[in-house]
Amino acid sequence: MKSVRALIHLTTIAILAIAQFCSGQSVTLSVKSGPPTTKTLVSGSGFAANAAIDIYFDTTDLALVNANSSGSFSKISIEVPASALPGTHWVSAEQRSTETGAQANFRVRTNWVERGFTPKGDSLNPYENVLNPSNVSGLDLLWSFPTGGAVESSPAVVSGIVYIGSDDGNVYALNASTGAKLWSFSTGYSVVSSPAVVNGVVYVCTSYGILYALNASTGAELWSYLASAPGVTSSPAVVNGVVYVGAGYSNVYAVSASTGTELWNFTTGGPVVSSPAVTNGVVYVGSEDFNVYALNASTGAELWSFPTGDVLSAVYSSPAVADGVVYIGGYNDGVYALNATTGAELWSVTTGGPVYSSPAVANGVVYIGSNDNNIWAFNATTSANIWNFTTGNSVYSSPAVANGVVYVGSNDNSVYAFDLLGDLLWSYTTGGAVTSSPAVANGVVYVGSHDNNVYALGLTEAAPQAIARPQMGSLRPNLSLKPLQPTGAANTN
Repeated sequence: MKSVRALIHLTTIAILAIAQFCSGQSVTLSVKSGPPTTKTLVSGSGFAANAAIDIYFDTTDLALVNANSSGSFSKISIEVPASALPGTHWVSAEQRSTETGAQANFRVRTNWVERGFTPKGDSLNPYENVLNPSNVSGLDLLWSFPTGGAVESSPAVVSGIVYIGSDDGNVYALNASTGAKLWSFSTGYSVVSSPAVVNGVVYVCTSYGILYALNASTGAELWSYLASAPGVTSSPAVVNGVVYVGAGYSNVYAVSASTGTELWNFTTGGPVVSSPAVTNGVVYVGSEDFNVYALNASTGAELWSFPTGDVLSAVYSSPAVADGVVYIGGYNDGVYALNATTGAELWSVTTGGPVYSSPAVANGVVYIGSNDNNIWAFNATTSANIWNFTTGNSVYSSPAVANGVVYVGSNDNSVYAFDLLGDLLWSYTTGGAVTSSPAVANGVVYVGSHDNNVYALGLTEAAPQAIARPQMGSLRPNLSLKPLQPTGAANTN
């Protein structure tokens, strides 16, 4: 009896597949990949005239549309559910009267494209939905990749590839799932800078002051620009077709992302190790001349500067901008909150040691490391100390926050994960100091170590999985949906 039922089931699927093929039904998406909550426009053709068509994301009925007299519909907006896990998902358009239709795949990815996650530098991944406080204790080594030098660079993770620099002079592209090397590019100088990956291009600096643009798929050099030599460790920020980066000889540069042509430069009074944060048309950056600067992103004109103190107040930390406030650390042990518009100090606090680490800002809290061996959490509005945790050495690494978990490395060779109350959830020990800042993407923590390795740390057991492709005819329509009116010919772009 079971074999007969199985045969009937397979026959039904085959008939539905043939009906779909013969009818010429098709569906297209305006956006085919992105994080949860991405909006995409669904268009279709080949359906019956004026037919009622349900649009599903996986098995969830999100919209009901009436086709026009040509059997087409276009630009129906749906939002990818916040719960959609990384991986391949399916958008189905199914005609109610025949239970036939068409499908298009959508790839959910929670990419970490540059230092600080976004050009604002707040190091918050709001899309992570695999790792959380209840399962992060299950993190373990998925793979490690050996380079020829210490890995101080922080990773970017884009479209299933990890991009990272090494002190061996190379930029590496690694398969995010396996750690296999896809390509490497030799610069001839150490690469402490963290890559930014935008529109299929990898932007990264060397310690000699050369800014490179590399093809993200092949590693081929597209252009290079000699900013300043030597001593660049600043990481680029890419906004609106412009690359912003600091240089060892006191300058901040703006360079065309497509050509490498210098657009402007601004001279500070000291080397610029700090990585720029860019938002709302303003570039924020620190300098070893003890100041934090705000520059017009289009012209490089100084909008304001804030002095952090005397000769012991060099700013190595990179700024994070959130809710109209610039947060940054100082070598004079301080952490500062500045009005992003005026540069006025809102508050400052003192840790027990110089602050090389850059802040992460999430849910009204500033997280930052210090050379006093601590990871600190301060109220972003009042500066009140919420919690701190003492590691076994200085904390140069910058925290990353994702789905209720704070991740950070320490010079005691370990990577840590805390809940938002400061309780230690997990740690992993590498063979060297961890000054690299973690990137959290698609349920995996990626980080470099001074033991020359790149690490991928993830759930090795019972990791959540994306839903399998649903069969047409098996979907259940939401009968409470109100139908949308015909919208014209299908958009096939």
